[in-house]
Amino acid sequence: MQNGISASMMCCDFGQMARDIAALEEAGIEYLHIDVMDGHFVPNLTMGPDVVAAIRRYTHLPLDFHFMTDDPMHWIDVFKPREGDLVAIHAESTPHAARALPMIAATGATPGIALNPGTPLSALDYLAPLSGFVLLMTVNPGYAGQPLAPGSLDKIRDTKAYLGARGLSLPIEVDGNVSCENARKMAAAGADLFVAGTSSVFSKSGTILSGAEALRNAISLGKAGLKSL
Repeated sequence: MQNGISASMMCCDFGQMARDIAALEEAGIEYLHIDVMDGHFVPNLTMGPDVVAAIRRYTHLPLDFHFMTDDPMHWIDVFKPREGDLVAIHAESTPHAARALPMIAATGATPGIALNPGTPLSALDYLAPLSGFVLLMTVNPGYAGQPLAPGSLDKIRDTKAYLGARGLSLPIEVDGNVSCENARKMAAAGADLFVAGTSSVFSKSGTILSGAEALRNAISLGKAGLKSL
């Protein structure tokens, strides 16, 4: 799994998807983030398998699936992740996460465990060893454009410490209000992969290329601050 930026495709212009994907590739984006919402686990519906199939036709970039769904094992079979993809399921979404994570790994994709803002790190106790990364929600999942959830930066720091204390070098992905200002602080707190949406890469105040450049600069500044601590 690489560090870097994962562009949230729910924020792209669906009428100009091919254009936006080409711009994301030009900007050097590492992953395309696929938010899968079922209207049950979160109060929204987003991208289905036909949309994902269309995205696959436009790019060879790996996909970063985020299943905000009940019964994630069902959706693994529906979306058919590939080798090189990332697939995160929520610890809160199923009592069988310890079964679902190996199912994801068997597809060749990297499995990850996601936590909502209010979910304690103890949810990782028996799931982190089965995971290739941890996804921390920094907003309550369901909609783009929300403010940063209180305590998000502390939770990133605490997750970094939690994993280090257990000898786990899992990357930390952050998702929710990843603006340039917040990304710098998130990077300093220990985040590695940044889901970029309307507050950065898809901001209406600039282009995808300029948004990606600004976000990378902010992440680099944060990482430089982390190294100097």
